[in-house]
Amino acid sequence: MAADFCSVALPAALALIPLVPVVFFAADWDCWWLLVSTALAGLLAVLLLRWRSDGTERRVCVLVLGDIGRSPRMQYHALALSKHGYRVTLVGFLDSKPHKDVLSDERIHIIAITEVKGIRGGPKILTYVTKVLVQFVQLLVVLLRMKLQAQILMQNPPGLPGIAAAWLVCVLRGSRLVIDWHNYGFTIMALSLGKTHLLVRLAKWYEHVFGTLATHNLCVTNAMKDDLHQNWGIKATTLYDRPATIFRETPLKARHELFVRLSRPLPVLQCSREDDDVEAVEATVFSVRDLAKDTVTLRPGRPALLMSSTSWTKDEDFSILLQALQEYEGFIQGGASLPALICIITGKGPQKEHYMKTIDSLSLKHVKICTPWLEAEDYPVLLGSADLGVCLHKSSSSLDLPMKVVDMFGCCLPVCAINYKCLHELVKHEDNGLIFRDAQQLAEQLKSLLSEFTNSDGRLGVFRRNLRASRGQCWDDNWDQNVLPLMFSS
Repeated sequence: MAADFCSVALPAALALIPLVPVVFFAADWDCWWLLVSTALAGLLAVLLLRWRSDGTERRVCVLVLGDIGRSPRMQYHALALSKHGYRVTLVGFLDSKPHKDVLSDERIHIIAITEVKGIRGGPKILTYVTKVLVQFVQLLVVLLRMKLQAQILMQNPPGLPGIAAAWLVCVLRGSRLVIDWHNYGFTIMALSLGKTHLLVRLAKWYEHVFGTLATHNLCVTNAMKDDLHQNWGIKATTLYDRPATIFRETPLKARHELFVRLSRPLPVLQCSREDDDVEAVEATVFSVRDLAKDTVTLRPGRPALLMSSTSWTKDEDFSILLQALQEYEGFIQGGASLPALICIITGKGPQKEHYMKTIDSLSLKHVKICTPWLEAEDYPVLLGSADLGVCLHKSSSSLDLPMKVVDMFGCCLPVCAINYKCLHELVKHEDNGLIFRDAQQLAEQLKSLLSEFTNSDGRLGVFRRNLRASRGQCWDDNWDQNVLPLMFSS
């Protein structure tokens, strides 16, 4: 009841503040009383903003200024909070569907916001500035209208203008701000604008200033934790990404069911059935189901399944993978005993159209490439069905780790990953995967690993066994150890 009263009274009180000077000037009253009355109206608004009901301490806003469906870590935060009895308001874009566990959780309420485009036409800086200003106002309205939250947990990047808006709301409402640092926004901007650009330098200053105002900070690597402390004086807690329980090796029957379903929109997964009794079996290019016995087997001579995922941005150079696949094709045409290869690249992003044109121009006989968008429920099943993963994420700051590799390791899927500064915190060369520098080295790794990919005693088999043996904390245990204590501290 108190929260409902506040939601009505607060806008009314805020609307009355600018009317106070009008009334006083119209009545020609003393300026001293004008100041006093304005101050009292402001005090009333602040009191209403901070009106706490019995359930306030069990409410948390999880804010992501991006697509919720493509923000797995923030969805995991929301689920972990709900598991511990918190009421979660999850704010972000709804460009793609969040995971079914988030949608079905009664303690998680999603507020969808729209992405602001800014003024079209004119200088780019005008478009950017208007976008930031409008987005700032939008966030203020959304955050001030919701019930009082004990904490706002937000992702950075993107943090402009999210951190400033969240901080201001926390000041007005007496909430605590927790920033989860996934990377630095200014380093991502520098990829397209250059390090010395005015906007990049302003973004760096912005993250530095407002980052220090948070009550608590989380980050994704120890390297980032050290960098935040040494350069900005920010003390952060490292919360390594861990795979959710949905990421695991996929049983053979579930693999086949997925392959059958995906073969409809992806003809590359269909088999010619020339050697199959079409009435007795259900077949894909990878697997066969005996309809009479209801048993599933992998096809002899099947192609290898290579998986990668991407947001198609500038910090991932997919020309490296495409060049490596061309070299792999050359190995086969040159007489090497290698399996055919199906490469599935999932994801959405700004550079996808550019790479699709390149893919369409390739003349590959033994290598097939497809780029579907998978539902959240299908993605872990496909990862758990693959033979090898490839990661081309090259951090703009060299301080974050690729979530896709975490998910692959959850499925015990070995990975070939491009090298950068802190990758060793996740990928152990010759233990759970391989690290490469360029397309030629990746091509040689594909040749070496896939030459015996069906042999459980081959290198891929060894890497899989190592991944099974080294499975560490799950996300829930990791979260309980590192984040839950922050929920009760000020």
